[in-house]
Amino acid sequence: MTQRAVVIGAGTAGLVAAAALARAEPALQVLLLDRDDLPEGPENRRGVPQGHHAHLLMAGGLSAMETLFPDSVRDRLLAAGAHEIALGNGMLALTADSGWFRRWRWHGPHMITCTRALLDWVLRQALLDSYANISVHRATVDGLLGDDRRVRGVRVSGGADHRLAPELEADFVVDASGRGSGSLNWLSGIGITGVEERKIDSGLTNATRIYRTPEGAEHFPLTVVQANPYNGQPGRSAMVLPIEGNRWMVSAGGTRGGEPPQDPRGFLEYTLSLPHPIVGHLISGAEALTDVVVTRGRSTSNARRYFEKSTRWPERFIVLGDALTTFNPAYGQGMSVAALGAQVLTRELRQHGLTGPGLSRRVLRGAARHVDAAWATAVGTDIHYPGVLGGAPTLADRVTAQYARRLTKAATGSYDAAAALWDVTSLKATPARVLRPKALLAGLTGPFLPRTSEPPLWPAEREVLDRLTSTTGRATTSVAQP
Repeated sequence: MTQRAVVIGAGTAGLVAAAALARAEPALQVLLLDRDDLPEGPENRRGVPQGHHAHLLMAGGLSAMETLFPDSVRDRLLAAGAHEIALGNGMLALTADSGWFRRWRWHGPHMITCTRALLDWVLRQALLDSYANISVHRATVDGLLGDDRRVRGVRVSGGADHRLAPELEADFVVDASGRGSGSLNWLSGIGITGVEERKIDSGLTNATRIYRTPEGAEHFPLTVVQANPYNGQPGRSAMVLPIEGNRWMVSAGGTRGGEPPQDPRGFLEYTLSLPHPIVGHLISGAEALTDVVVTRGRSTSNARRYFEKSTRWPERFIVLGDALTTFNPAYGQGMSVAALGAQVLTRELRQHGLTGPGLSRRVLRGAARHVDAAWATAVGTDIHYPGVLGGAPTLADRVTAQYARRLTKAATGSYDAAAALWDVTSLKATPARVLRPKALLAGLTGPFLPRTSEPPLWPAEREVLDRLTSTTGRATTSVAQP
């Protein structure tokens, strides 16, 4: 009899989870369920609340994705118009309180930038092109079938695909349904309760507007002015992100009390008022293609569910992606952590098989190890903003933040420190990477090169910035018509 797996959620986490199952178990029938009508192209949808805003696919996540698909995900994304950015010299980044990162001869890890809609579209096409045993269905999952020993399927309703039974039996179930996951309620329905949770909410509000890339600025580096969590003021940041279609995605972010406005002129003034006005200067001479889109609320908080610590856990059920842990999207980690978790699933399936005892526990624990690094970065920063909800910084949070601050300062003028920071933030290495001798020495001694107060631009880039700075006003009044 053919075995069947159900994956709940067709976002990035669900797509890579389905790929992990299909790659490890070629004879397995995989049903991918989502409550949305999925678009026929790279378009935003309701089930991805941060879809309008900036997304980064880090090197560690991309590397994991490459192991889950027979064809290169990187090549597909670049062919569709995504950009590949070298952390070592492909971006301009102003740190919270230590000046600009230098740009080195060495490229360092790379990240992929594009709209979230394009990323999901490319992954979905790659999934369906590569695996004939995967099908996609519209369905709302209401609960789990089974008991506290083993999950045997899901209950579906709410406009479910007519081909699906209301009680859909399955040999394996993956919850990858995102921030709105019902896992806690579903588990309670089969007798699993008491799961430990922690939530840290800085109150981040994101505001994003799309611009046409100005002529001559096609190769201008990704530009970011980082928020400062250490000065007792609300965090305020902005970035210019190259995306497909010869466009810039410009996202501003503000924690509680420092939220960016939605009106075009206020949005521009917000970017100009940051510790350095470079983002505002860039967009003041660019043509706006959209209105300013603002997203507030729970979709930007950090929330962790420690399923791996639960005293009881049913076989044949796992949780991945944002359904397991959600991160403040400002750090660009969520998609990569989901892919690394899916890679754990593939490895464990190949070693122990779909019905191997203890498989679910091993996958959850393996995925949690990847969560740990990203969680430490996000929470160790967010907990210092004023008005944060979820508790005061612990001693561990303060020690971690202090060292991260020293290492970041060192990284502005030390390649060894910068390389360590890149490896951890791109999820290529665990936090232990920053404790290796060279990185530790750099963190203790500080930067070898002096602080730079102005962005390290190449001559051609300086010409672009000067030209855009001198052309003001057009971006605030040019909005695409529906």
